[in-house]
Order: sequence, then structure tokens, then C-alpha cells
Amino acid sequence: MWNLHRHTFWGMGGGVVITSAMAAIDIACWDIKGKVLGIPVYKLIGGKTNKKLRAYASQLQFGWSDIIQRKNEGKGLGLLFDPQEYYEVTKNAVADGYDSIKVDPVFAPTDASTPLPQIWGTQGTQIRGSYRYHDLKRSVERIAACREAGGPDLDIIVEIHSLLDANTAAELGKALEPYHIMYFEEPTSPENPSNFRHIKEKCNLPLATGERSYTRWGFRQFFEDRTLSIIQPDLCNTGGITETKKICDMAQVYDMGVQIHVCGGPIATAAALHVEAAIPNFTIHEEHNANLLTEFINAGTHYYKPENGFYTVPELPGIGQEMSEAFLATCRKVVIK
Repeated sequence: MWNLHRHTFWGMGGGVVITSAMAAIDIACWDIKGKVLGIPVYKLIGGKTNKKLRAYASQLQFGWSDIIQRKNEGKGLGLLFDPQEYYEVTKNAVADGYDSIKVDPVFAPTDASTPLPQIWGTQGTQIRGSYRYHDLKRSVERIAACREAGGPDLDIIVEIHSLLDANTAAELGKALEPYHIMYFEEPTSPENPSNFRHIKEKCNLPLATGERSYTRWGFRQFFEDRTLSIIQPDLCNTGGITETKKICDMAQVYDMGVQIHVCGGPIATAAALHVEAAIPNFTIHEEHNANLLTEFINAGTHYYKPENGFYTVPELPGIGQEMSEAFLATCRKVVIK
């Protein structure tokens, strides 16, 4: 991986294409090594620090198990608008055993009269400059509904998907302070890390980012200025298991917790579980609602899911996961000569 990063012309510049390719090779190499030795990857990267991994129900603005079931039946994925829907979906996740959820109160427009043209592939409702009162009020009402539904012991992670600029993110963060937010994820784009300092100065919420930061160098300034409480590297696009483990170790020096970004896929989930098992600064695992989809369930040879809100780490050799024959049969085949 070092050779790819430092000794190829474009590799030295990094970026998601290069680091994703690095990640694919790196994860495969760890998986092969574990299978050859007959041991799970977590034993190769330091051993098990965490016996059980707490998980949260992620992306509730698209619904949870009841609404996802509609998608499995071919009826389309939901997008929630009214605060009452956020109340109900929180109850749904809690009934499935979760004591932590993540929801984006900005992604959906203020009401269903101006819906997004599509859900996946559309980057939500972007707000710049200043938050109009009715939009701010609706965003806060959605989180308030989640808090009411889950009670004081529910941890709520607020996801923004970088839809806000630093000014509007700070405005929303300040308004959400009474709701005891676990952390404020991707409040703005990480391309200008100093904007996180602005948000941190304006609101008293723990900040998190990382899914769009690549390699240790992409996290460097966040470590140095200590604006983050939680880092969220995605090991499938930041260089793989090797690089993610190094990022997590660096974060420990700065007393930062780790929540690996996992947005679906059996390989990503399995690989993340091994890293999370080995690191002492693990905070929580992301259980994306895509994990409930039939396509996801059938894509791997094993289906890993939390029980009562907690994962156990796969004990099979390697990462303990492979793509299923049925899934591979549908993939596009490309031969590079």
C-alpha cells in the first residue's frame, strides 16, 4: 500500500479513487492471510479489545425495518417528512433492540410538497448562508420527536451529510443543544477543516467527520486542532484495514473515539467489525438501514447483524465473509490485459 501511495504518480496525490483501490487490495490481502493461517483478522492486528460491539440504527430519515420492508417488496424506499414519522421510526428502531439511532433532519425538504426527484444519488436539501426559520424549526422538531420517542437514555446522532455550510451548521447545532446529542456528524464539508473550528466555537455539540477524509493525511488537521470528538474513517475508501488501523491509533493519542463509517455491503461490514474489535477507542458501530435490504442479505455468504443492539465479531478465518455465488453471477465482468 505504501508503494501505491508514494511511488505512483497519481497515488502521491491521494483521493478517493486511489485510496479505494488501495483499500480493495489491502482488505483482500488481510483476508487471504487470515485464511492461510486459519485465524480471524482481528487476531492479526492486535487481538480482541472489545468482546461485544454496540451498534446504532443508522439513517432513520429513510425509515427502519417496517419501511425497509416495503423496499424489499418492490414498493420503494421511504423518505420521512413529518416529525410524527420521526417519532414512529424511532420507536421502530428501539423495538428492534437499539439504544442509539442516527437521523438526518435536513436531508428531506421541510414538507412533502417539494420532494426530492430521487433519493439515492441526490445529495439532499442543501442550505447555505442562513437557516430560514421554518426550515430550522422543522429540523429541530424532527430531532425533538426522536428524543420524545426514545426517552432520555436513547443516544441520538445527528447526521448532516455536509448539506450545511459552517454558518447554518453552527445555527442548527446551537438549536439542538437541549436534546443531548451524542455527536453532530458531517455538519459541513471536511475539505476546509478550519470550518469545524468555527462550528465548535458557536455550538456545544461533539463533532464528527471522516467518511470523506482519506488516509492519515486527511485526518491530520483534525487531530492537531482537536475539533473532533469522533472520527469516522471508511476503511473501504481511506486505504483499507492497514490505513484505518493507523488512523484509529493516531486518534487514540488525541482521546478521540472511533465510529467506522459503514454504509452497507457485506465486505465493508465484516472488515469494519475486525478493526473495531481490536481498537481501544471504539465507540459504536454503524448499522446502516441498507443492511436490512434483501439485496444486502443475499449478497454475502454470511449475514451478520446485531442482536439486541450488539454485534459479536466473526470468528471465521480472514474477515469471515465472501460474496455469494448468486451475487457474483449478476456482477459485470471486466478483464484488464
